Order: sequence, then C-alpha cells, then structure tokens
Amino acid sequence: MNSSDENAVLIIGGGPAGLTAAYELAKAGKRSIILEKEGIVGGISRTIKYKGYHFDIGGHRFFTKVERVNEMWREILGDDFIKRPRLSHVYYKRKFFNYPIKPFDVVLKLGFWESFLAGLSYVKAKVFKRKEEDSFEDYIVNNFGWRLYRTFFKSYTEKVWGIPCTKIKASWAAQRIKGLSVTSLIRTALFGNKDNEIKSLIEEFNYPKLGPGMMWEKTLEKALSTGLTKIYFNARPTRLSHKGGVVYEATIATPQGEMTVPVSSVISSIPIAELFDLMSPAMSAEDLAAAHTLTFRDFITVALILKRTDLFPDTWIYIHEPKVAVGRIQNFNNWSPYMTPDNGTTCLGLEYFCFTTDAIWKKTDAELIELASNEIEAIGLAKKEDVIDGAAARIEKTYPVYDDAYEAAMPTIHAAFAKLSNVYPVGRNGMHRYNNQDHAMLTAMLAVENIQGANHNLWDVNVERVYHEEVKKHD
Repeated sequence: MNSSDENAVLIIGGGPAGLTAAYELAKAGKRSIILEKEGIVGGISRTIKYKGYHFDIGGHRFFTKVERVNEMWREILGDDFIKRPRLSHVYYKRKFFNYPIKPFDVVLKLGFWESFLAGLSYVKAKVFKRKEEDSFEDYIVNNFGWRLYRTFFKSYTEKVWGIPCTKIKASWAAQRIKGLSVTSLIRTALFGNKDNEIKSLIEEFNYPKLGPGMMWEKTLEKALSTGLTKIYFNARPTRLSHKGGVVYEATIATPQGEMTVPVSSVISSIPIAELFDLMSPAMSAEDLAAAHTLTFRDFITVALILKRTDLFPDTWIYIHEPKVAVGRIQNFNNWSPYMTPDNGTTCLGLEYFCFTTDAIWKKTDAELIELASNEIEAIGLAKKEDVIDGAAARIEKTYPVYDDAYEAAMPTIHAAFAKLSNVYPVGRNGMHRYNNQDHAMLTAMLAVENIQGANHNLWDVNVERVYHEEVKKHD
C-alpha cells in the first residue's frame, strides 16, 4: 500500500507537539491532517507580529538535554538559531535580586539580619522537616525554609496560579524545580553550573532570530513540502467515531464547511475534556466527569513599545511584588536583537496570569495598555510617557492547574486513554501536564514511534526519565 492510499493521522492542534508529530510522520512517509483552531501555528509558542515588532507569548528558552529535540531545532532553523545570554532578576520590596538566587546577593540586598533569620529558618526546616510533603508550600519550605519561601516563591507562584500555595500539589514543584535547593545554589555560586546540570541555572540558551513562532512556521513549511501533510486553519473536530477502542473516522468543521474523513490514528494536544467530549459513542460518565474537573490558568501579554533603548539588561524579570498585578516582564530586545526594529525603541512584554472570568480578562486592549504603562512606572523601569504604542494578546488555557481535583482525576483519565488504542495525548494541554516545549515535542516523537509499532509510555515523559530542572538524557 502506498502512503497515498493510507488513512491519514489526525493531528488536533498546531502547536509544538502537533507540528513535531506532523514533521516526524512526514519523515516516516506517513500522511497527516492538522486541525488548528487559530489562523496561526505555534500554540503558546507562537510569535505575535505587530507593526514590525515580534513578541513572544511567555518567553521560550530553547534549551534541552533531549538530544533528538536539539537536532530537530537545528535541522529546522539552521543559521536562524542564535545563542543568547540569559539574565533575570526577581523584583521584591523595590529591590532586584539575582535569579537564580545567589546566596551572597541575597545577603547583600536583604541585609545581614534578615539573611541570618532566613538561614535559621532553613536550618529549622531541615531539622523539623514537614512529614507530609503534599503541597507546593510543603515542598519549598522543606527545601528552602519558610522565610526564603515567603520572599522568593510564595507571591509569584500565587500570582501565576490564582490559588494559595497550600492548594498547589507538590508534584508540580517536584516536576518543575527538581534538583534546585539551597545547597545546589551555593554549589553553583562557588563552582558554576557544571554541564548545565540544573536547567533553571543556565546562563545562555538558543533562540530563533524572530521568536519561537519562526520555528513552527518553518516546521510547517517543511512538512507541507513533502506533500504528505495537510493543514486546516480556523478548523476543529466535531466528532470522533470509534469502535472497539479504535477511532476510525473524524468529522471536522472548516471555514469551507463540514467534512468526514477516515483516520488511522489521532494525536491530540487539546484539553482532555474537549477531546473526550468529541467521542462517539460517548465515553463513560466517570471518564467525562474526571476530565471536566481539570482546570487551567489563562494568560495575557501586553506588549509596550517605548521610545527608549537599553532599559535594563535582563531577558526577563519576575515581579514578586504583590502591589502590582503584573507577574513577569520580558525584554524582547534582549531575547533577540532582530525582534525589534532598529529605531531607538524597546519592546517589553508584561504578563498577567488570570482566569477568563476575571475583570482583567475583560478589559479592552486600551485599558490593558494603560494598566501596563502605569505598572512599569510603579516598578521604576520606565516612565509612563515613554510608552508610544502597545498591543495585547489573550491566551486561554495556558497553564494546567495541579490541584486536588487533578490528582484525583488522573488515574481515571490514564485508564480511559488505555482503552483508546490509537489515540495519543501529547503536549501541555493534551496531557494536562506543565511540560516545556522540548518535552511536548518528545511526547509527539514517541507517539509517532508508537504509531509505527513502538510501545512507549507517553506519561513517563518529564516524570521519571526527563525532568525540567535536572534533565537526564533521552535518546
């Protein structure tokens, strides 16, 4: 049978995971159909283009210990993949602390007495360790002590998630910051981050010249050039027909109308509840209920264009100060000099973490630009009158929430997927896992291998073999 005679693999979502899957399938000589609900690829790794400016959705470092992901980045981008220095700070109580935390910098800026108390707090945490390490707070206090937790973790984390740190599961902390501790920070301060062992501590990374969207636009071009890949923009599936645990047909809605196509497999990066709702016949009430308990945090980037250059040297700054709503500030000039026209301006991205039900989500673009302009002045990075233009981008379902409902639901969800033999969840939303781009890509690569007869457990990625902060090589 020729590849043209085979049913295509349906890929739901044109972000990093979905496009990696399409690219890998094309290299294997297999057909795929991508459905992308937006008019642009990249998902939350897209790049917004505005009047000659390019701005990232959240800031995406291209750094990994997964060699096959590195190879794909270089294969796609070539000379457009540039090395960039990393510099970041934490803004707290009108002071800028080095991040990753550097013990000597903390002592200098907190003062000797507060640093002494933080040291006592750390010793106390080690001597009287919390036995039940259930929450994010438990995990951080056990590793850093209460006072460092309060200073460098609590306020920012609660801005991101919109819930108390006591409600965020320790499994999220273990996944995101494994290997990061007071002793590792002191060791790194004294001897350096040998071989970039701890990913949070890296001092440089690679980046596409025009932002991460460039990677995914080029990936799509290469996949399409094979003639084996087709993409529908502004499109979505409306039904997935299955029998005996095998999805055999998909009904899809496109701007040109609705159509039904036979499919050989499904690779999905959409939220699990959305995927389960598509199944015909319907999945069990228990499976659907579990999927619908999963929640997400949403996200707004406000890009401010300022008539100033060299505002600050950081690539990004974490804003722990609770008196302002902004959570993080990106300086796109420092991510890549090609992101901003050479016209004496700077483009900053102010990031707001919220829910779609929050008042900030409902603000107009003009109101968001006004808020961001006021807050950039309140922090002291620039004057409001320096702002000459701006734009806003709202992204739904950016961060999968790790709460009690998540922990209770996932065993049921894993079992539900086990009954669907040709449906492969990939990526951040598809697995409800706070994966980074490289791990999202790896899940897609392994899913494609499974389609060809392998038997990888996709749920293992970024749990045992590959971590975000302390990454082990995966060939």
